[in-house]
Formats: sequence, C-alpha cells, structure tokens
Amino acid sequence: MKSNLFLLVVPIVVGLCPATAAAAPSTADQVSMKIDLVAWGESIPGLSLKAGRGGEPVTALAFRYSKPLAYTGPCVLEISQVSGTAPQAAADATAQIPAELLARRKDNPNLVALALLPGGSKHVTVLLAPAVGGTFLAHVLDDDPTKLPFGRLRIHNLSPDFIALRCNNTTTSKLKPKEAVVVEPKNQEVIYELAYQKEGEWVEQENNLASVKEDEQVQLVVLKSEASFFTSNDGSRSGYLQTVILRRSKTNVGVLAELDTATKTTIEARGKAQEEEAERNARRKPARKP
Repeated sequence: MKSNLFLLVVPIVVGLCPATAAAAPSTADQVSMKIDLVAWGESIPGLSLKAGRGGEPVTALAFRYSKPLAYTGPCVLEISQVSGTAPQAAADATAQIPAELLARRKDNPNLVALALLPGGSKHVTVLLAPAVGGTFLAHVLDDDPTKLPFGRLRIHNLSPDFIALRCNNTTTSKLKPKEAVVVEPKNQEVIYELAYQKEGEWVEQENNLASVKEDEQVQLVVLKSEASFFTSNDGSRSGYLQTVILRRSKTNVGVLAELDTATKTTIEARGKAQEEEAERNARRKPARKP
C-alpha cells in the first residue's frame, strides 16, 4: 500500500557501505584481519581463502555468522570452493563473469569469488550472493569497531531500489542501493519503518523492531532475493523486499549464532500480507472486455 509516512522524505547524506566509501587500496597492499563468510540464501560448503592459515574447508551459513577466519594476504581476497561442491562455469555464462575473476580462474578453476578488502580494518563480513556459472558476488561490510561501534545498528540497502527508513520516530533517511547508515538504539531497541520506491511512489514495506545489546554489532540488511530462506513454514513467500539481521557479540565471537526469531516471524507475516494484497488487487482488477 502507498505510505503517507514517506511522502515528504528528504534525502540525507549518508555513508556508502564501508568497502565502497573508502579509497580503493592498491591490489598489491597486504591486510591482516578476521573474515566472516556469510551466504546470501542457501548455505555454501567447501570454501577456503587463499593466503589464509589453512585448515579444512568451511561452510558459509545462510545469513548467519559462524567461526571467523584469520586472513593475512593481498587486499584482493580470492575465495575458492572445493571441486565437486559447485558447478563449473557454463560455456554460455563465462561472458558474464567479471573479467578479473575469469582471468584468475585460468590458474585456479575452483576460484568462485573475489572480494576487495578495506585497508586498516580488523574484521569484515563477506556476504556471498549467487552469480553466474557457480560463482558469487561478494559484498564486503567493514565491521571494524571504528566503522560499526558495539551497541549500534547499521542498515544496508543491498536491494536494487531506493529505500526510506524512519528509526525510533526520528529523521527519515533515504538510501540509494549500496548505501548504509548507522543508527543509535533507544533503550537497546530500534523501531524502524521501511518503505521502497516503486514507479515514483513510496510503498510501505514493514514496521518492525530490532534489539541491539550494548556488546553487539547488529546489521540489518535490506535485499531482494528468491532464496528458499524467505519461504515461511506454510509455503508462502515474503514481500517485495526482504530483510535479515546479522548480530555479532563482543564476548562470543565465533559462537554459532541462532537464527533471529524476529526474522522468521517477519518472513511469515510478510508472506501472509503479500497474499492478502494479491487477493485485494485481484478483486479490484476490472474484467477484460471480450
């Protein structure tokens, strides 16, 4: 439905996602940090980092943190997948694979993604979205405490649409794709209203709450995905855009995070709302003339 809450949105200058906003380092630069691999959709098994400390291949879980990986090496991170766990690039899809990735795959056919890491950071999240030919698009989120302090919520717009957010009934922020904004909670909570722009109109997506403890880094990611992750228990799908919450505790880094209950509740509620909206639209739609 059209939203009156966002008709007077004033664009606000907000920071780009940290990896995008920072000046791109030279590809020869070396970095040293912890890296969390997170899957955008289905879990991704058999992953490894070039120049990492070795060990068994790991699985990037669907929108969940697990154990961070220690990495020291070039700022252009190479992520490989054990042969047999992912399909090789199809002949008709290779033209769509980024040129740099395609060139490096000649020496390493198991290479599935490249990620540009920010210099000076001690911790990042690499969100791996499915791409063509068994490869992945890497979204790098700079989680160094200087960029995302503990006790704060950072909201990322990784959808293809403009979005608007009003948090704790204060100023409304308008975010372009790939922009982000850091929000200070009130009483360890952020009540947010989310809308997206469609055909020149603002459409309200949801009104929800995210808890943020003082010892947590919490990230709300707004995206558009067809992944089964967003299918509710009754088989219905979520709304036009999807939202997920990633949270990392200062004291429990490396402990497997349980899926956020609010996320699943939101998925089911949006799925039902979408079905109801489709039924209303069907009733309003005039019959075709013969």
